[in-house]
Amino acid sequence: MDIRIGQGYDVHRLQAGLKMYLCGVEVSSEIGFVAHSDGDVAIHALCDALLGALALGDIGKHFPDSSAAYAGIDSKILLSRVMQMVSAQGWSVSNVDITIALQAPKLAKFIPQMRSTLAPLLGLDEGMVSVKATTTERLGFVGRGEGCEVWAVALLQRP
Repeated sequence: MDIRIGQGYDVHRLQAGLKMYLCGVEVSSEIGFVAHSDGDVAIHALCDALLGALALGDIGKHFPDSSAAYAGIDSKILLSRVMQMVSAQGWSVSNVDITIALQAPKLAKFIPQMRSTLAPLLGLDEGMVSVKATTTERLGFVGRGEGCEVWAVALLQRP
């Protein structure tokens, strides 16, 4: 069996009055992400991890923010398209692990829904989808409430 691992990272700036989507779930918040798409920084990092495992570049290469076709697009659609690339090369996802760094709002109550939203898109049981949230103890741009950063790791397998 062949295996590959990919790592993804993404950042989005926060601004009042915008919606916040993380892992395909709308998070109740007075602040949201400044972005060309829906700004789901977690799905973007996950897409980069999957694309990286396949050595296919990054999300910007496949879905450029300079294209009107992706303006406001639901990031779950982007993830579905990346999963088509994974499948087309004969790979499947074994598991994913996502870490979200965000000072506020607190995300613990949203994590079960995030996992259940991502699992079918990845063809996985929820037990193979890890989503964790942390703060930066008020340090850096995340700690000041200026943005959010996300790291994602994906393990792929092919028989």
